Amino acid sequence: MAKVDLDLVKFILQRNEIDTRTVARVLDEIQTELQMQQAEEPPAPKVKKQFVFMLSDPTGDLEGKDYTGWVLQIPEEDSPLAAEERLFRSAYEFNITPKGRRMPVKTIAETCEVVSTRITKEQNIWIKTKEPVLVVRTSNKIPMEKIEKLRNE
Repeated sequence: MAKVDLDLVKFILQRNEIDTRTVARVLDEIQTELQMQQAEEPPAPKVKKQFVFMLSDPTGDLEGKDYTGWVLQIPEEDSPLAAEERLFRSAYEFNITPKGRRMPVKTIAETCEVVSTRITKEQNIWIKTKEPVLVVRTSNKIPMEKIEKLRNE
């Protein structure tokens, strides 16, 4: 059901020259119904998520090369290894839609760029970067020698 702003309903009722008391009574009933619906439907609990970076490494070599990848989110309690399989399922779900039958996705890159958020959300994966981002390799150590040289100067 479409959500309509109450001010718009009020404006339309007044434009159609309906009595102001009737307009007020109708708006009060709408407000009461909305409050009852909200009380009946408790909001779904938010899913805690973790970030995952999927590295595009088609050759299997990590040393001395440029890489690209995508930033994804999955539920916190799930294994990061599940991210790839969820992207596959998202691609399968997209490919059975009318748009997917016309132009099916065949790669992870196409899946991240083309597949709608609605489909990926159903598979419990959220794509944060549609376009691949560059990866910088690091040794995870901060060189202390250069800091000491800067202090002496």
